[in-house]
Amino acid sequence: MLVKWIRCTVVDRRGFERGQRKWAGLLGEPGFRGQGGGWSRARPGVAHTFSFWESRAFYDSFMARSHDRLAASQSGTYKDMQVKLFDHRFDVKTGFEPRFTDADLVRVAHCRVHEERAEHFALMQEKVWNPAMAGSPGMVRGLFGEAPGHEFVILSMWQSAAEHGKYRVERIERLALRAQIEADVAALAGDIVELEPSWTV
Repeated sequence: MLVKWIRCTVVDRRGFERGQRKWAGLLGEPGFRGQGGGWSRARPGVAHTFSFWESRAFYDSFMARSHDRLAASQSGTYKDMQVKLFDHRFDVKTGFEPRFTDADLVRVAHCRVHEERAEHFALMQEKVWNPAMAGSPGMVRGLFGEAPGHEFVILSMWQSAAEHGKYRVERIERLALRAQIEADVAALAGDIVELEPSWTV
């Protein structure tokens, strides 16, 4: 599965949200699995969208045929767009599905990892972080994705902000120590996204 993560700064909120609803046109696209998104909790005006495709081939076909028509309605409503593509490597918890209806929050962590530490980082994600996240109240599902250049994304869906806060405070320092995260990670960025139900396709 291919994961597409788009982040942008919105300059015309009403126009952007109106255009966002046009993405319902994705539903008939071959290989399309789902899309959702919302607003950054920490950065005013920053929007995130996550879309999922069965394969890169289906995605490339969509980009060549239909993308520009659907995107046209949002032209001029945002700036500073960043687009990242990741290949799904494994689930956090089990049975990831690109559904947004049973979550109200997405946590996204974007890591660039030292080349010689990439396999260790992925292993620690699987053996240390995943079980801790999977056992946290409010955590619905998640995935671990990889892009060329030793870049990774960890996407997790949560049922409430309070539960994610509890998980972070209780566990993160202890887990980081066990996983030797400082030795692996060259750069780390992330955000907490409050989902907008009307953006879900």
